[in-house]
Amino acid sequence: AQALLSGSSCGLMGFGWEQAAMQVPVCAPLSNDDLDMQIEYVLNKGELTERQCEALCKAACEILVEEPNCVNIRVPVSVVGDIHGQFQDLKELLLIGGPPPETSYLFLGDYVDRGESSVKTVTLAFLLKVRFREKVTLLRGNHETRQITQSYGFYDEVLATYGGHSVWEAFTDAFDYLPLAAQVEDEAFCPHAGLSPQVNTVDEVRQLDRYQEVPLEGVMTDLLWSDPSETSGWALSRRRAGFEFGPDVTEQFNHQNGLSLIIRAHQLMMDGYQFCHSGKLVTVFSAPNYCYRCGNMAAVMDIDENFNYSFRQFEAAPFQRQGFSAERTGPDHFAYPALALPTQRCIPVR
Repeated sequence: AQALLSGSSCGLMGFGWEQAAMQVPVCAPLSNDDLDMQIEYVLNKGELTERQCEALCKAACEILVEEPNCVNIRVPVSVVGDIHGQFQDLKELLLIGGPPPETSYLFLGDYVDRGESSVKTVTLAFLLKVRFREKVTLLRGNHETRQITQSYGFYDEVLATYGGHSVWEAFTDAFDYLPLAAQVEDEAFCPHAGLSPQVNTVDEVRQLDRYQEVPLEGVMTDLLWSDPSETSGWALSRRRAGFEFGPDVTEQFNHQNGLSLIIRAHQLMMDGYQFCHSGKLVTVFSAPNYCYRCGNMAAVMDIDENFNYSFRQFEAAPFQRQGFSAERTGPDHFAYPALALPTQRCIPVR
């Protein structure tokens, strides 16, 4: 474990899989005892040290580089939507759903920003991934980028916590390694946000070069930013990133890929989840009382061995801090008005 505590983070932008694998430092693995102690510390005491975070990110990169762009997931599994730095609510989620390896988890991204404890939230997510790599899958959300985290809280929190930005660099470098989607058995496609007009099949997602900062446009951006709409076809997103896609697009994608469902996150749902597109798409949102003021429920989607699914709803943790301001000023090209979709109780979130 000590061998991991020195050296640079696993930074990489714009390389293919082979180059990415060569760039990851090969380090002595953190022992399970080390990881268990760190999990216990983060859950009950506070943040890891700067060197521990850098070592954790290196260990995570070594695991993530071996995973494909679209990870194959076996059931049973519990699917988790946006968390957004609400650490106490993540603890509540794990208490309700059961900790890994007792429960297998698929996290759809957006671990950081908005909430008051992004550092501990993403640290715990990475610790669980490294400790239980076969039971925890972490996908990339639109907030797992350098640009967005400098505008919505994670960067500032790292500076306030550590007095420098090396921990932010370590985590954002590791974000480049996160897979872009998952496929649950042969039934469900799971991106963070949505579909892309440039992609017709899951196999095309598997061929993308993900080892880079999320660009301003393109397939990778669409998977992390797009939203469902009740209007047929494709339209430019009012978020000014990604697209809005209609029920016909969802129907065609599912049919062409032999799927029954798209599971995604990315939008606040007042009940924690919401189906649309004639039940062919569901949004899961797992940050209750989002930004400590929205009053929404959160949910986790539980899928059993027969692909029967149910939703575990929960309210904000009883010790969720009130009055914390999560307002941030975002870059203009990611600004957007509220959407009004008639069949969805949803609010788009940055």
